[in-house]
Amino acid sequence: MANWGKCDFRQLKRLQKKLEQFEEAELDALAVQIVKQLAARQLAKVIKRTPVGQYDNPVSFVTEDGKKVSFTPHTGKTGGTLRRGWTIGPVAKTGDTYEIEVINPVYYAAYVEFGHRTADHSGWVPGRFMMTISEQELERDAPRIIEKALEKKLREVFGDNGG
Repeated sequence: MANWGKCDFRQLKRLQKKLEQFEEAELDALAVQIVKQLAARQLAKVIKRTPVGQYDNPVSFVTEDGKKVSFTPHTGKTGGTLRRGWTIGPVAKTGDTYEIEVINPVYYAAYVEFGHRTADHSGWVPGRFMMTISEQELERDAPRIIEKALEKKLREVFGDNGG
């Protein structure tokens, strides 16, 4: 009969205990945390790109006697409503998918995003695509962000030495 040698299973038992600690509830919490982190990054990007209305534009004209007049009328309007309108919704889990919405309930948000006709219907105001561009950037950066968050959590669970 062959002698297989001795084996110490203490490290495997420790690994098993750590894996039990890192159960599904903790994994769900991690997924929610990552989704919120991604949404916060998306929100920061889209807010930075959102234009602010300029209502106090200078007016210049020449009077009948040839004098050049320039002034800035104060309309009482202030910009920033669209920029302040951005918010994040709650995290929703459907099956294995986690979803969160970055939304702007200001009624003209879609017109600024995608463009619109001018008030007199004679031209087109191009879209600013603040959400679209921000989303594309985040899609490019998301794998790295998710990997860092997962690696950090695994280091917490398994210790810095990996086991």
